Amino acid sequence: MCKFCWGSLTALLLVAAFFGYKFVYQGDTVTMSDGRLAIQLNSSERDLVLAEMRAFVDTLQAITQGIAREDLAQAAGAARNAGMAAQSGVPVSLAGKLPMEFKKLGLDTHRKFDQLALDAEQMEDPSHTLTQLSKLMQNCVGCHATYRIAIGNPQ
Repeated sequence: MCKFCWGSLTALLLVAAFFGYKFVYQGDTVTMSDGRLAIQLNSSERDLVLAEMRAFVDTLQAITQGIAREDLAQAAGAARNAGMAAQSGVPVSLAGKLPMEFKKLGLDTHRKFDQLALDAEQMEDPSHTLTQLSKLMQNCVGCHATYRIAIGNPQ
């Protein structure tokens, strides 16, 4: 009887580990012919992710405009709106479909927006803010080079 219990427990732990890997680490992805990973979402989840990306583009434009005008208060305000505070409200069902590296990249991007806002206000140095913006945009370029947001099965 004890061997059966240990065997059952081992099997249960293996199944839990598989699903933990699949839904926490790997997400719901398919490798595309261009080498990118297609993250498979339903249409409302896809709309949510793409809306956040469009908000990032709007924020990048506002920061760039602020730097060009040497109005770092504008740049800081725009950056803060895209910081960690904007991260709230992601449904658990969506988070489970996103690969861990995508989630890390997204969190790092939000943190970089917060740091840019803080430094722009405190340092008041357009050159430093522009350098931070350039590093932040590397996250955008890397994400778009690695991932594609798809509805269901993209193939």
